[in-house]
Amino acid sequence: MIRKILFPVDFSASCVAMAAYVKRAAAIFSAEVTLAHVCDLSSHNGFELYVRTASEISQEHWDLARRQLDVFLSTDFPAENCPRILLAGDVAGLIAETARKNKFDLIIMPTHAERFRRMLLGSTTAKVLNEAQCPVLTTQHATALTPRPMNHRRWVCAIDLNSDGERVLHYAADAALTARAELSLIHAIPASKRVSDVQEEQDARERLAELQSTVGSNACVSVAVGEIKQTLLDAARW
Repeated sequence: MIRKILFPVDFSASCVAMAAYVKRAAAIFSAEVTLAHVCDLSSHNGFELYVRTASEISQEHWDLARRQLDVFLSTDFPAENCPRILLAGDVAGLIAETARKNKFDLIIMPTHAERFRRMLLGSTTAKVLNEAQCPVLTTQHATALTPRPMNHRRWVCAIDLNSDGERVLHYAADAALTARAELSLIHAIPASKRVSDVQEEQDARERLAELQSTVGSNACVSVAVGEIKQTLLDAARW
């Protein structure tokens, strides 16, 4: 199911740390990895314009980006096996467009750290999440994490009960089967919306059973009442 992985890079420490996740995913799914970099040809300072024309500056930025892309993570992703795409323009839009045109099955990209993370997530990663037609895998600040070993095989899928839930479950079940992973499902009921704990949980379990029957999944199911974000984080820590 996952045969082509797009790995957008900006030559940062976060991308270097994310490489281990990309390699792990590629090994699990026997997938080809393509690295992509989007450069900004319009960036320059006033001094540069006194020395060279705008077109010369743009060409220099393009050539520099090409050299950086050709050697970046070359040990982990040899150029002869892992194609590299250089683009110029809007980062998020071009990543999503490249994934769509080249029929990539998965995009893997990091977020950034500390107080700037929310801003950077909003400006790049979140836009890719919104615009991409294929799944996007990301993580919290990658340089602060150590990837788990390849034998890690427990996956959790957070699922809603609307029409989109079937699509998400179908994807998760197929991916888990390919990776030989143990899949579990978690559905969170916001405490503010509950009418009856017992009735809400019963209805949710019945709907999840219907979805699993349709998809052909037999994952373990957990239904929790509480704040959605914290409920999902707790489930991932089990």
